[in-house]
Amino acid sequence: MIFEIATAGRILVGPGVRHQVPAAVAAFGVRSVLVVTGRAQDRAESVIAGLSALGIAAQVFAVTDEPSIDVARAGVRAIRDTHADAVIGIGGGSALDTGKAIAALATNDGDPLDYLEVVGAGRMLSVAPLPFVAVPTTAGTGSEVTRNAVLSVPEARVKVSLRSSLMLPRLAVIDPDLLAAVPRAVIASSGVDALSQVIEPFLSIRANPITDSLARDGIMRSARSLRRAYQDGLWASHDARADLALASVCGGICLANAGLGAVHGFAAPAGGMFGAPHGAVCAALLPHVLDVNLRALRARAPGHFALARMDELAGLLTGNRPGDVAADDGIKFVADLCRALAIPGLSHHGMTRADIPSLVEKAKVASSMKSNPLPLTDTELNEIAERAL
Repeated sequence: MIFEIATAGRILVGPGVRHQVPAAVAAFGVRSVLVVTGRAQDRAESVIAGLSALGIAAQVFAVTDEPSIDVARAGVRAIRDTHADAVIGIGGGSALDTGKAIAALATNDGDPLDYLEVVGAGRMLSVAPLPFVAVPTTAGTGSEVTRNAVLSVPEARVKVSLRSSLMLPRLAVIDPDLLAAVPRAVIASSGVDALSQVIEPFLSIRANPITDSLARDGIMRSARSLRRAYQDGLWASHDARADLALASVCGGICLANAGLGAVHGFAAPAGGMFGAPHGAVCAALLPHVLDVNLRALRARAPGHFALARMDELAGLLTGNRPGDVAADDGIKFVADLCRALAIPGLSHHGMTRADIPSLVEKAKVASSMKSNPLPLTDTELNEIAERAL
């Protein structure tokens, strides 16, 4: 077996570690920083104050919607206007992906479309990005430890990746206390996104022993804490905050090194077609993809390693011993969890049955589909999309 493990250059984990960001950034020898945030900028205030105390200028660049090529272009202009020589992303996946893209594009000539997969020219980055620090304030995307930034291309109605090993964050700062104020709807959608990002690599044809270990840990953490976090709020439990924060990190490392599957194969085009948040789309798809994958494996690949993995997955999710539960029990656990979290279907985001053929055609060529346990037929892909409505 030959495989690679690549992740952020340094990962800090624990309550209060966000307060170490200013000193870490100062050690890069920078004078000015672009701080990329989401709509809410309050969780960046202490970092900005700390930078100022060290004589480092900070300019805020707020991302108020899903990241797009136009937002990335605007961010590069902000870098040039402020002469910033580093980027900090503080927020959810949108802020982190935008920050990563800005840091990369600021040092490489051309337009985002020159480097994007699928709808762009797919050029490789030739120059290292500006130093990028990722500080997640939600627990879902795992973007803090991945080598890609997902950007929407409105004219193509798709979301695709700007991807390079050069884009791995210089520093990832995982402070569970930043999750305390996350709204319940975001806990649900981002939490199931994180769960999908440890399940899909565990079943991926590119799985390896290191990602398997991280996936197992992330699955158990998500399964035991996500429902409780949704019901009680993350402010109520440090243990739940820590579990979901670590599950997100596990998912990010796993997806970056073992790939994903049909959930994310659908999620990229669905997000671009309907403007839906990535986590919400993944959450709507997960139980249906698992169910169809299981049936396809039983019918066409009864000796496939992923069948045994799906039985093991059931034990990890339910807390039962292997042999006491089977794959169907795991799928039922996920479906019940999504109902408990009030996950809406894709019709909530504007999708109709008339959109299914176009969605399926786009999903078939998505990069994440390549790691699905086995290729799914058009009939199976159509069934997933129909059931996810």
